[in-house]
Amino acid sequence: MRRLFFILPLLIAFLCPQNIFAAEGESGEQNESMDVKEVIFHHLGDGYGWEVPFSHVYRIPLPVIVRAEDGKWFCFSSAKLTEVTVTEDMATGKKKEELTPVIHEVEKDGKTYRFYLAHVSEHKNKVVELFPLNAEEQAKTKAEAEDIFAKNGGDEHHTVVPGFCLVGHDYYKEYKPFDISITKNVLALFIAAILVTCMVMSVARYYARKGMKAPRKGMGFMEMLIDFIYTGVIKSSLGSKANKFAPYLLTCFFFILTMNLLGLIVIFPGGANLTGNIAITLVLAVLTFIITNVLGTKHYWKEIFWPDVPLFLKFPLPIMQMIEVFGIFTKPAALCVRLFANMMGGHMIVITLTLLIFIFAAFGAAALGASTVVSVLFTIFMLLLDVLVSFIQAYVFTLLSALFISAAQEDGHHEPKDKDGKEVTPAVEA
Repeated sequence: MRRLFFILPLLIAFLCPQNIFAAEGESGEQNESMDVKEVIFHHLGDGYGWEVPFSHVYRIPLPVIVRAEDGKWFCFSSAKLTEVTVTEDMATGKKKEELTPVIHEVEKDGKTYRFYLAHVSEHKNKVVELFPLNAEEQAKTKAEAEDIFAKNGGDEHHTVVPGFCLVGHDYYKEYKPFDISITKNVLALFIAAILVTCMVMSVARYYARKGMKAPRKGMGFMEMLIDFIYTGVIKSSLGSKANKFAPYLLTCFFFILTMNLLGLIVIFPGGANLTGNIAITLVLAVLTFIITNVLGTKHYWKEIFWPDVPLFLKFPLPIMQMIEVFGIFTKPAALCVRLFANMMGGHMIVITLTLLIFIFAAFGAAALGASTVVSVLFTIFMLLLDVLVSFIQAYVFTLLSALFISAAQEDGHHEPKDKDGKEVTPAVEA
């Protein structure tokens, strides 16, 4: 029992999102209302820096690589786009640190380039190139902002004007450059790929050195997973063609599993919500789509454009053909959305449960104590459940991909024929 009380705080400290703990520091004595939506999507989104654990201010800088409007390329640290400012509450004397965006100016070929991490802009939280406005253009843009505020309401001091970015109290004309920066998600992809490569290659090197001697401990667990997926999913679905598609399907399983588990750990190198990003799951689904259809057999395409159904269902109106062609695209779409929705939903539930502590803190100490106990217990339960879901979703994606590829590898059923080419019905034994 004593061990349990020691382990629980460690689980909370290492697994709960760091931005949640930062929320208390940001809200001070609860004088400022917490923007729950902003906290949730900040944690789930991408970024130009990797948050330091338990701090909302300090970040590990990452390289920003952009192409300016005139075609010139620039590479600089994301730390140059922000700075830490300290403000002091005159009434209480407490100091508060905030991360504020700043304009990064670069001199190149006699020209000044300005880059900024936009906040009040159509390209929020993206790097944009800024162009100063003269006094007349500035007044015109501010008048347009007032008109937009009068029509749509919102925050008067954070009104977005299309084509312009608000910096302090002044507007700048903005341009969204071509951006190939190494963001948090991009770096996390590289880390996941390196981890998967190291795990698989370690198993290969083991067998190269020790032959068919059974491995133990971590290596044995890896072999068990590989055998489980290959025998139970790939071999049972694809039969004799299993070896052809096993490299791709095994890579999918371990890559998705690694990304899922890394997303549950907030300290570096974890914390990036990769499979909760629909762009990542879409690429994986597109790869399955390409392999399924490019390597599909003639029988597979025949069943799509001339399926074995009554003639009136496919001619003169191609009803079945339209359904089959539509099915080609719905299958990878289901792969994409299923993985994305399950992993995104799990992260959102964990963050929301933790946020309840700070929401109920405004109702007094009793509410804070009760909400803390309930939130911590349910958060730990959801995190443990997310570990199980991480395995299940990797397994389901691999299984469905194997089934889709298997369906495209069917050669059809060929009845035996006599010497004249006519089908012969086999005799049924009594």
